[in-house]
Parts: sequence; C-alpha cells; structure tokens
Amino acid sequence: MANLNPYLSFDGRCEEAFNFYKEVFGGEFAHVGRFSEMPPQFPVSESDANRIMHITLPIGGGTVLMGSDIFSESRKGFTIGNNFSVSIHVDSQKEADKLFAGLAKGGNISMPLQQTFWGSYFGSLTDSFGVNWMISFGA
Repeated sequence: MANLNPYLSFDGRCEEAFNFYKEVFGGEFAHVGRFSEMPPQFPVSESDANRIMHITLPIGGGTVLMGSDIFSESRKGFTIGNNFSVSIHVDSQKEADKLFAGLAKGGNISMPLQQTFWGSYFGSLTDSFGVNWMISFGA
C-alpha cells in the first residue's frame, strides 16, 4: 500500500474549510479542481459549477488531506458525521482490485473500480461496518 489519507466531503463549504485547514497546517494546495472543469459528457448544474470537485493539501509526513463538495442533488444522503472516507492510494491495479473486493464484501459499492477521466483507476464503497473507502491507482 502506498498510503492512507483522510477524504472529507462538504455541502458547499469545502473551499472555506480547506482555507481554514491551510491556515492551521500551513502549506499550499497541491490541487484545486472545480466541477466546472469536468468533461462535457458530465453535465454540471450552474449551482454546482463553482463547487470543489477535488482539493488536496499536503500536511506533512506523506499525509495529504483531501476533499470535495457534494453535488447539490446529493444533499438527501449527506450527513455531517459520515462526510469522510479513508482514501487508499495503491501501487498497482491488481492491489486496487484485491483491496476493493475485500472491503466490498457485505458492503455497498457507490462507484465500481474503473478508469476515470482524471486518469486514475478509482472506485468507492461503504464497507459492512459503515466506513467509507476510496481506492485509487495512478494519477
């Protein structure tokens, strides 16, 4: 395994929260992407366009704090307290497949492992204990 990192989700306050975390931890954002930057085959509403699609803040020791806003249509399933995931960046697609299959047993797959437009082999799920996981290989 390459590393484990926290991934935080917000309902429109991701940028505000990460500016706060930047003040606390220091450093610079390694990446800031907005939903408006998604490819055209993924239409985004005007109300979601400026929300954060993905942001990363290295906080030392190889740990990266990551986050995003949810789409406004997803508010119904959003609850403060379940708005985080453990993100695992692995060294191979084979390792991603193995970990994903293991964690998915008895759980709920929210996004099957697949090649994404941002260049990663990525998937997400909630395990049988209610813990949210993101598995990623590449980019």
